[in-house]
Amino acid sequence: MDVFAIQSIKTYSTYPSQCEGFYGYDYIYNNNLERTVTAYKYRTNGPCTQGNYVGANQINFSPKKKGTYTFKFWNGGNSWITKTIVVE
Repeated sequence: MDVFAIQSIKTYSTYPSQCEGFYGYDYIYNNNLERTVTAYKYRTNGPCTQGNYVGANQINFSPKKKGTYTFKFWNGGNSWITKTIVVE
């Protein structure tokens, strides 16, 4: 991708009931080219239908300089999903 272009990174989360869903992201800039991303969820009170519910979201990435960027998405426990984007 090019510098200053916008790359959308789709993310998916699975929730055990309709009372939970996506709240937002937290980014940690490990260095100039690496980001650690954690998605937070919300939980409401009340009667909830149980099941596996999938929520889709996205992050819009617009790099300011060339390089190979690495995004690490927390997947629970010690598990991470890595996405690499080359910017030229």
